[in-house]
Amino acid sequence: MTVFPMPSATPPTLRQHLTDLLRTALQNVAPEHWDVDILLERPKQASHGDFASSLALQLARSLKTNPRQVAEKLVQALPRSSVVEKVAIAGAGFINFTLTPGARTTVVPTIFAQGASFGSTPASGARLQVEFVSANPTGPLHVGHGRGAAYGASLSSLLAFAGYDVSREYYVNDAGRQMDILAVSTWLRYLAIYGEVIPFPSNAYQGGYVIEMAEQIKAAQADKYVRSATSVMTNVPETDDLDERLDAFIVTGKQLLGEGWHAIHQHVLNEQLTDCRADLEEFGVNFDVWFSERSLYDSGEVAQVVDMLAANNYTYEQDGALWFRSMAFGDEKDRVVRRDNGIYTYFASDIAYHLNKFARGFDKLIDVWGADHHGYIARVKGALTATGADASRLDVALVQFVSLFRNGEKASMSTRSGEYVTLRQLRSEVGNDACRFFYMLRKCDQALDFDLDLAKSQSNDNPVYYVQYAHARICSVLAQWKGDTMQLATADLSPLTHEREIALCQRLAEFPELIQSAARDYAPHSLAFYLKDLAADFHSWYNAERVLVDDELTRNARLALALATRQVLQNGLSILGVSQPESM
Repeated sequence: MTVFPMPSATPPTLRQHLTDLLRTALQNVAPEHWDVDILLERPKQASHGDFASSLALQLARSLKTNPRQVAEKLVQALPRSSVVEKVAIAGAGFINFTLTPGARTTVVPTIFAQGASFGSTPASGARLQVEFVSANPTGPLHVGHGRGAAYGASLSSLLAFAGYDVSREYYVNDAGRQMDILAVSTWLRYLAIYGEVIPFPSNAYQGGYVIEMAEQIKAAQADKYVRSATSVMTNVPETDDLDERLDAFIVTGKQLLGEGWHAIHQHVLNEQLTDCRADLEEFGVNFDVWFSERSLYDSGEVAQVVDMLAANNYTYEQDGALWFRSMAFGDEKDRVVRRDNGIYTYFASDIAYHLNKFARGFDKLIDVWGADHHGYIARVKGALTATGADASRLDVALVQFVSLFRNGEKASMSTRSGEYVTLRQLRSEVGNDACRFFYMLRKCDQALDFDLDLAKSQSNDNPVYYVQYAHARICSVLAQWKGDTMQLATADLSPLTHEREIALCQRLAEFPELIQSAARDYAPHSLAFYLKDLAADFHSWYNAERVLVDDELTRNARLALALATRQVLQNGLSILGVSQPESM
């Protein structure tokens, strides 16, 4: 996935400086290629220097020269620089730069100067919409929804930090069959309270929350919606087709209750949507827009989009239904957009919804879907193309399922049985911080095993504890020092010569680059990995070197490094929605 358009980050000073050196050398060696892109990467091995360039390999073919020979010419033509300690040619022709210790520590005053903005990018003006969670409001959110929520919220914060204007949206599926199933499930439980016992459909919603809503309706309306079991069962066929039987209950409810059906439907919708919103807000996940699917029907947009597809010759009628020619766009089969009973399908409203998004002026749409929607991508993009929309402006991130382990046993995740583990239960057990961080420990398209025992442990094996402990350690050191942190902004950093100190500085300098790459790839998990590595570098240094030494010059330099590390930890954890405790 690629974000469009990508903001231009302000390059780190050192990176730009080295790029300028190579550009000057290039103008001397191969002036006809002066405008070639010059890429600098950080080598994985410290022995290979601080930065490496493959410029010589890029030019070798066009210059018809061995890459190492090109590299030698470029190195010879490099201007002198006070920040470069050594330049070496490695491998097939890589140019490796080793910086002076002083140059490596320049990141510390940069962090002091930029503070909470370090690593961010000025606003680009590009408008992005991230739509995530969007679970049917038919029951409490489960741990799978929690992963989508954590990913979508972290991605949105990451993109905003990287310079985009981000709108966070929840698509409320308040129309269609699933809400009807919830309404009829609640009504049948309500009837049972009054002794009108009807065999409860196994494919209806079973959870205790359904009974609670039935009790609420009784308290508010008494027996207003009571109908005899006989009248309810009159038009319900004896059949092994569970869906046909459940649909018959729905039709019967609408017929017997009239406006009362709409009242029950609205009550269960309001209850579940209110619970969902509260659950997410408690999780630190907030939305700018809660968009109603029903509004697309009320405005006529669903009917309009189906008419548009028909006008563009992308539909046909068969067996009374209207079909979209989805196979023409890579789908495995054509799809119904209007059933034989005249009712539009979810697919039709989804097309209308995405056209509505485009009409609101977003440069890029990012949908976060469950992994079971993989096959849905081609048909949605195909339908958008069929309407004349630019489907390339839609990216879809698929979030794989979560396997939750409690006491070594895998928890049930069934949404109809009522036996699933809710997000609220998970948060109560391990806390919001562990939830948010653990959800980011895998790429979103990889399956996640959530280890509850590890998430609750206070040990270095627990990644969120390990990262937060680094922050708390720094706070403790600063509290012991009791000095004015403002004076550290101008501290002499020359005492920072130990390899662990240099490694920590280098890790800090990587943060802006990490933000840009993570935003480009929709990969907030890479930020979690980075924070683990940063915490490891800090702990390694802290355990090897005392910070509060007697020598004032050394003490202040180390305190400045610690404070800069704390700032980057804060910046990264804030993006992930994880707190930064001052003590643990």
